[in-house]
This record gives sequence, C-alpha cells and structure tokens, in this order.
Amino acid sequence: MAAHAERLDLSLTLTLGGTAHVIAPADILAFELDLHGWGHEGRVEFRVLDETAHGGQKQDKVLADFLKPDLVEVALELKAVHSDTATKPTFTSLKVKGLGLDKALSEETVAQAKGAGITYRHYTVRFVDPARLLWTQHYPCVLYTQKTLQDVLDAHKGDKISLANDWDAKLGATLPLIFLGLSPESGASFYDFVVWFVHTQNGVLAYDYTAQGYQLRAAKDATGTPLPLRAEDVDRVTVVFPEVARHDVAILNAAAESPKNQAITNAQAVTGVRQDVLLRTDIADDVQSRVTLETARLKVRGLEVELDWNRFPPVAFAPGALVKLPSTSGWMAAGVPSTDTFRVRRMSLRAEPLPPDDPAGEGDEGARRPSPDSRYLFSFTTRLEKKDEPHVDLPPFTAPVYPRFVEGLVVSEVGEQKDETWQAYTDDATSLDSYKVKLPLFANQIVQVPFNANLLPGHFYFPAYKGARVLVALDFLRAWLKRHLDWRAGARLPSDGQGVHLLVGKTTTNGTSMRHFYDDNKPLFRLMRTNASDTEKIELKEGSLLILVKEESA
Repeated sequence: MAAHAERLDLSLTLTLGGTAHVIAPADILAFELDLHGWGHEGRVEFRVLDETAHGGQKQDKVLADFLKPDLVEVALELKAVHSDTATKPTFTSLKVKGLGLDKALSEETVAQAKGAGITYRHYTVRFVDPARLLWTQHYPCVLYTQKTLQDVLDAHKGDKISLANDWDAKLGATLPLIFLGLSPESGASFYDFVVWFVHTQNGVLAYDYTAQGYQLRAAKDATGTPLPLRAEDVDRVTVVFPEVARHDVAILNAAAESPKNQAITNAQAVTGVRQDVLLRTDIADDVQSRVTLETARLKVRGLEVELDWNRFPPVAFAPGALVKLPSTSGWMAAGVPSTDTFRVRRMSLRAEPLPPDDPAGEGDEGARRPSPDSRYLFSFTTRLEKKDEPHVDLPPFTAPVYPRFVEGLVVSEVGEQKDETWQAYTDDATSLDSYKVKLPLFANQIVQVPFNANLLPGHFYFPAYKGARVLVALDFLRAWLKRHLDWRAGARLPSDGQGVHLLVGKTTTNGTSMRHFYDDNKPLFRLMRTNASDTEKIELKEGSLLILVKEESA
C-alpha cells in the first residue's frame, strides 16, 4: 500500500461524557480506518494547544473530559480536495462514527523565539463500531418463550446501537423457546452470538455507513446505481482469487427409526474431502431444512479486485457501495471484467503527518506536526467483490457453548393441585409428546422438553410427576430433561434399614408403595395400597406372610 502526499478536508468531533468537542482540522495529526461491510475500527490522533500555564489565552478544553472514564464517541469525516478535475464533480465525504476503545495522552512543550514556551497535548483515540465495543462486553443469560429473535435483539441493542433488519423469515417468527446462555468463561459474548447466528443461518450482517447502524439481512443489498470509478485516481489494480472450498457436505440424521445420509456435492471438491453435519431428529422437515441451509452455505468464491489509489476519490463511498470499473484498455489488460458491477467489501485508509521540511524549525526532530495546508502522507486501498458474490464476509467470532443447565419443576394439569400426576402434551404439527417444565429462575416461564424414557430402560414407564425437581438442559432453541434432582415426598427411607422404595400414585395417601428394607438385620418386603382410609398390604418377613385388608373408620 504505497503512500503519497494528499490534501484532505477533515472534520473530527469527540463527544466525551455527552460533551462535544470539535477539533480544528489543522490540529488533526493522523488517522487510520479499516472499514468492512460488517463494521469498522480506527485510530485518530490530534493535538490541542494550551497556553494557560505560560500566561496565554488559549486553553485546552478537551483535557478535563478526556481524563474521565466516560464513554467516548468519535465522528470523523473526510473529503477529497482536488483542483485538477476537469469535470468539477460535487465532492462528497466519507463519514465514520464509532465508540472509543482506548485512549492515550502526551504533552509537549515547544520553546518560542520570544516569550514563554507553549504546551501541546497530543491525544490518541482508538475506536470501533458500537456493537463491537458494547456487545463484546455483554453476556446475558436470559430465557424467552413465545418471542421472536427480533424481540431479543431489540431487548439487548441498547440506545447506542441502531438496528434496521430485513430478515423476517428468521427474525420475525415466534419461537417456543430462545435461550441466551452466554458467560464470560466461555468467551462468547452477545456480539459473538449475533455473528454466530448470522453465520449458521446463512445471513448477512451489514453496517450502513450512511445511517451509522446495522442490518441483519437474508441477502446482500443489490439496490442502487453503481458509482463509476475514475482510472486516473487509481495507482494499481490486483486481481485476487480467494481460497476455494474443496469439500463436499453430508447431512447425517442419527434417529434410529429414520436414519438418513444425504450428500451435498460441490463441483470444486476434491474426492474424499467432506464435512459431515450430524443431526438427531424424528422430524423429517428439520432434516430437509438443514439440507437446504447447508446447500446454500456451500459457496465457491469468485475473483476479487484490489485497488491501490493514488488519491482519495472526489465522490466518496463506503463498504457496501456498488461501483463500476473503468473500461480503459489498461484495466482490460489486468484481466478485470469492466462490464461487471462490483461491491466494495473492504477499505483501508492511513494518513500520517508529512515529514517536516525543516525538522529543526519547531521543537524536536521527532515531533509530529500537522501540515499547514492539511496535507498528509496518505494511503488508500479497497477490496471489491462481484455484485452477485455469494460469500458473506463476517468478523471472527467464538461460537456460544450450549447446553446450560438450570433447575425446573414439572408441570401437570391433571387432577387436583396436590396430586402428583403426570401429563404428556402432544404437538399438533409433529405429533410428538412433551413435558412442560416451569423454570423459577426465569420468572416461572414454561418450556417443553421431550417426553421420553430419559435415563430409564424402556420397560420402566415412570413419567416425571407434577412438581418433580428436575435438571433441564437449555440449548439455543430447545430444551430437554437431563435428570431428576430430588426424592418424591414420602419415598425416602431411613438409612439404618438400608431400604429401597418404589412409590407410585397421586399422593402418599392415594397410591401404592413397594419397599424392601432390613428389620433387625433381616430382609422385609412390603407391598401396600392406600386410598384414604382403605388399605391393602402384603408383607413378607422372617418366618411370616401377612395379608391385610382394612378400612379405618372416619
């Protein structure tokens, strides 16, 4: 990325704790910008004059707010300054807004030929797009039921982040369960969660540099009139061929009654190289949905074009903009299809102070000075992709770790409140049965978990009963019963008898008990049925067999 002398029209506003400080363009020393379709990061360096320590009138009004730990908001705008453009275009600017990541401060005293010296304070601020700062520190552990993913995003975006989504198929559907089980220990923040979701669902995370906000989209925006680029503004053109996917994909469903192994082929794959996706579901539509998703995600990337500019263009653009390349012979010779429309995928801008003509004229030789006419040592590169490029560029992310485990209480609407009954709820769409479990931690919201044998062999039919304390595994969009956590009321036996007990029925006074324990170190077996005052009992112990039928008087 070659640097060249460039004059720029800059404006910089720092908002520190709600107080805006406009920095004079002549005091902006340097900046860096790395702009992507999904967000940005940057650095800006400026200086402020302070003469008050030496009896002067000019005061540094940035210092007091800069020293505070308040939120820093950065707004940087740059525009070309060309005097040799024959067509005299309307110059437009590139605007970037972000939140401060970290900052630094140094002081420099400059001796004057006459009178006392003056002090310059040099400020540096590194900044990123708002979500990268705020969401990377956000680790919510929250359960939602009968909500949409759009509801979840709205609940967590905060007042510094703007979202305007266009993905109703994924974000607008009401879901039985949505769980954000994020923890700092796992390394996956809310920002990671959002990027992970977009990646796994073949969506697009786009940052709108005009609205300074985000969009979650089903596909890249292909609207708008392409901007024609000027050949005289570009120094070098490089055609880049990204890495090509060399693998096939196979969808494996491990359900014993409906196993499936469906291949998804890739014309560019190398024989024997594949990625297997393992599912376990009894719902055929879920398998087909995953096949459709993975087919769409298997993309072969096309060529990209990297442009090194010899100056900032008069009509500014940002990532996401559509552009047309010049149709001159030089561009054709580079192998670039000039008839195609391209999209700006990435931009990198660097501006540093020009070396002083007379380094000894003001202060130390190594001091950084702004140019009097806002000239910088400037470099600018862009990476373009074809308009119809299916590959989606996303920031690096850490996948959330699931499941997380919470305690719940089994729900049953059968019988009276005191009855320890069980109930299976049948889904009309899938015909699958489930339990309902109430989760006290999350405001007693109710989730559904599969109604199955769980840890017991299939010949034991002991459904979970009303009020049973259970451990529930929560995934992003589903839950299941992991295990039971407590004994049923009346089931536990004293330890000195070393007994075991099977207790079934609605209550301890309306059910059947089968227990085996030791009495005087001799085994005793007792089977007893109880219904209020009516009792039937069979008891086997050393030397005796007791069969008892009785009804207690009221």
